[in-house]
Amino acid sequence: MQKLLIVFLLLFFIKADAQVTKVSLQASGLTCSMCSNAINKSLKSLDVVENVKADVSASTFEISFKSGSTVNFDLLKKKVEDAGFFVASMVVILNVNQVEVSNDAHVDILGTMYHFLNTEKKQLNGEVNFKILDKGFVSAKEFKKNSKLTSMSCYQTGYMGACCKDKKSKPGTRIYHVTIS
Repeated sequence: MQKLLIVFLLLFFIKADAQVTKVSLQASGLTCSMCSNAINKSLKSLDVVENVKADVSASTFEISFKSGSTVNFDLLKKKVEDAGFFVASMVVILNVNQVEVSNDAHVDILGTMYHFLNTEKKQLNGEVNFKILDKGFVSAKEFKKNSKLTSMSCYQTGYMGACCKDKKSKPGTRIYHVTIS
């Protein structure tokens, strides 16, 4: 019984170590502190958000999350859009433990699928910054430029399809295209 408890606690701590801890989001279209306040309020309305720190001059928001929370990047983007603005850049700060990545490959991290672009093969440990490259998370110009980094059609749609070689996830699964920043 005691061994079972120890195994359970180890799994709990491993899971807690491999999670999204922060998101650094830059919004476009802000002209004043009232604009920043609208985004701030919208983001804080999410249950998973612990704190939002706004930098009005840089139009950036540092978002931290409650421990153990599952973060939906599309929902964060939607909250910015609901406030009347757009996401210009989103960097996800993730704590990972022994995650193997390579260029143009899919990796499942805590049930979220990531497609790594412009990334050399390596093992990730500790705090890592992933920049999301999907449509709506970067400028149209940057999205077009990044489309040359892969021939897989999932980059255009944001969803796994026949192009995706990963047998663990079904077509139609949301996949985030990222690079290590």
